[in-house]
Amino acid sequence: MTIDLTRLSKKISHALRHAPWVYEIELDDDGWVDAALLLSAIRESAPRWRGLSEDHLAAVMRSSSKQRYELADGRIRALYGHSVPLKLRREPATPPIHLFHGTSPAAAALIRESGLLPMRRQFVHLSMDRETAIAVGSRKAPRPIILIVRAEQASAAGVPFYLGNDKVWLADTVPPAFID
Repeated sequence: MTIDLTRLSKKISHALRHAPWVYEIELDDDGWVDAALLLSAIRESAPRWRGLSEDHLAAVMRSSSKQRYELADGRIRALYGHSVPLKLRREPATPPIHLFHGTSPAAAALIRESGLLPMRRQFVHLSMDRETAIAVGSRKAPRPIILIVRAEQASAAGVPFYLGNDKVWLADTVPPAFID
């Protein structure tokens, strides 16, 4: 049986980041769920997923250019991008000197006034490098604006940052004083 890994990744994302209740799974405070429960829930959601296995989860993780999920000790979680109502617990970490955020020109004007806010997500997403921020911003505008976040300075002033993965950092908010 051939499994469409892109479609599976979207299904996993929906279950772990946005609507776990649809799949009758419950995330713990750190966003983890038993991988066998997730697999069972996805299998029951549609006939196309009947042959789904843990090997398919591993294949999704290997095939992605972004590290979106973490699989450990028979459990799985999404690393970032959550919109579930209950805020997941994160451990603050020391960010690099600068982080980047790609956005539309219209949103950039608002961000300069009110700072970076999580909007419909739990956290603000920040990129480790300008290239990734350009790719993210290009989804919002053909000519995105790239904002530079003085993350080290913000952190020293008490703004908490959290490691999402090797390319994404998270923050609750970033005040405009730390955005160029």
